[in-house]
Amino acid sequence: MDSAPSDRRVDDALALKILIAGGFGVGKTTLVGSVSEIRPLRTEEQLSEVGTAVDDTGGVDEKTTTTVAMDFGRITIRAGLAVYLFGTPGQDRFWFLWDELATGALGAVVLADTRRLQDCFPAVDYFEHRSIPFIVAVNCFPESRSYGAHEVARALDLDQGTPVVLCDARDRDSGKEVLIRLVEYAGRVHSARLLDTVGTEPVG
Repeated sequence: MDSAPSDRRVDDALALKILIAGGFGVGKTTLVGSVSEIRPLRTEEQLSEVGTAVDDTGGVDEKTTTTVAMDFGRITIRAGLAVYLFGTPGQDRFWFLWDELATGALGAVVLADTRRLQDCFPAVDYFEHRSIPFIVAVNCFPESRSYGAHEVARALDLDQGTPVVLCDARDRDSGKEVLIRLVEYAGRVHSARLLDTVGTEPVG
């Protein structure tokens, strides 16, 4: 049996795909940029007068750009485990991109802003209806009122067991902890589904 050449590199790293979703101006681009170990790919454009007439910028009046396709970044959680991040556009008119981005995703992070909590309802509904595991990460803006995880879970009417975490999208360690929580949660969900499938298979 021939042995592999000594200079051949064997890449055993496990690569996972995660979506970063949420409403307009909630911090998706910021989160991807803060945790990515590579220069993130961004598809931001300046907000125009036409765009501001369509998009609700209430509460984020200082925002001057918007994502029109996706953000992309990569982070190594630990040795042998890399995560590829895809930030979704927040506006309704770009939602046709979501199905393509969601293909093959392990799970999703739904970023929430307590000043505009209703803006993350569409993302929560999207992942619930497609049985894609997700967690809600409350981006704690300095000027926003502080709410506990249980209060946010009740306000969003989340399914029991869906994790809610508090974070600062600008902080790398905080963002990394959000991703770790999602990977752990999504792993448990997928394992439970696999066991259910095995348990329902006919014997013999």
